[in-house]
Amino acid sequence: MKRKFLAMAALCIAALAPVHVFAQDEPMSATDNTVTTTPAGLFKGTEGYRKWSIGINAGLLAPVAFTGGHNDFTKWLVSYGYGGYVKWQVLHMLSLRADFLGGQLKANNEKKLGNGSTSSSPYNQFETMLQWSGSLNAVFNVANMNFFAKRNFMQLYVSAGGGLAGYKPTLTTNGNVTFDYKPDGSIKEFYVPVGAGLKFKLSESANFDIGYTMHYLDGDNLDGVVNSSGRDKFSYGYIGVEFPLGRKTKPQLAWHNPIAEMYDDLAAQRDQVRLELDAQKEANAKLAADFAKLTADSDKDGVSDQFDKCPNTPADVKVDGSGCPLPRDTVAPKEVKIFVTEADNRLVREAIANLEFETGKASIKPSSFPSLDRVAELLVKKGFSIKLSGHTDNVGRDDSNMILSKQRAEAVKAYLVQRNVNASKVEAVGYGETQPIASNKTAAGRQQNRRVEFVLY
Repeated sequence: MKRKFLAMAALCIAALAPVHVFAQDEPMSATDNTVTTTPAGLFKGTEGYRKWSIGINAGLLAPVAFTGGHNDFTKWLVSYGYGGYVKWQVLHMLSLRADFLGGQLKANNEKKLGNGSTSSSPYNQFETMLQWSGSLNAVFNVANMNFFAKRNFMQLYVSAGGGLAGYKPTLTTNGNVTFDYKPDGSIKEFYVPVGAGLKFKLSESANFDIGYTMHYLDGDNLDGVVNSSGRDKFSYGYIGVEFPLGRKTKPQLAWHNPIAEMYDDLAAQRDQVRLELDAQKEANAKLAADFAKLTADSDKDGVSDQFDKCPNTPADVKVDGSGCPLPRDTVAPKEVKIFVTEADNRLVREAIANLEFETGKASIKPSSFPSLDRVAELLVKKGFSIKLSGHTDNVGRDDSNMILSKQRAEAVKAYLVQRNVNASKVEAVGYGETQPIASNKTAAGRQQNRRVEFVLY
């Protein structure tokens, strides 16, 4: 029978053990009384919270309980009890608590039975000194009132566990003879405590506690009367104060609310995404405006308005690099065959290899000017035409990459036109990230894909 009772007690504790599964994905962190979430953060551990606390309480002891067990006396009396505990908060909803309880239990046979008679017991009353009792309990926070607020004011909790009690019963017979049930010492018996209560947060340094616990003994000797029909029990209703241990700048883990924490974390991420999208829209709008300004050519003469010194040139009029009409030659020009040598290609290739832009922009760095000057001199001197093709890697948005590649090719064309190269002999095209020559999965490959290519003819 004792083995069955112990097995039932173990199952009561084990039933609460899986609770931690529901709390492993909650965000946390706190300093200076402020809970700080980790982006996209769920529960990362209990660092930053106060997990240890001590409590003291006082209340009323009675040799009865609301459920289960039996009584050997007709009238139970209320006596004072006192207790204390040390608690370790494992997770926000689960803690382990070591309890101590002492006091006195009393009952007599003064209460009439249903037929109007009194008990036929030879004993008039008993008094049991509960010298000590110690138990280890699993405490489960069922709910935090004001559930969607991070700092709650009340908790409902239940507890169960197992422990050992030492007590000494004294019996008084109907003839007013008082004797110790066990004169050679106290009784030590295993018991299972099951309780519930309400806890109120007074401040970061103290909590107020109201609770009720039923204690089921593995024996029928609490009142000194042995009856084979069942086991004895007693209950303890109490009020107390709990004091968290540790720095006050850390919040108590028991009052942590994971649902409110997760809600705030998701709201913060949503607001951050909105800010990033708005900033991207503004950047794209500015980029499009700059591109339109750079490529605008109102008179369609092949020279951008930004560099056109002779706007509104009539159609079909040949212009120079500044957009001004070229002198008309009345003598038909002799057909000249143009040959592109390897030296010509090498000169342009070296200039393109040394070409550098400001990061994320179409502005040419001054270090590239000397080599581009040599290309301009070559184009003017030999009358070559050149096609410039801008390319990017796949980092960033497709449309932004296409605009940037076109802008960079146009920037090179504009520079050459400023150096007296005929605008009609320079073609600028942007391909964005559509024509990679290496893998974009590596830094070296992306470096190769960020390029400007040319064809000299």
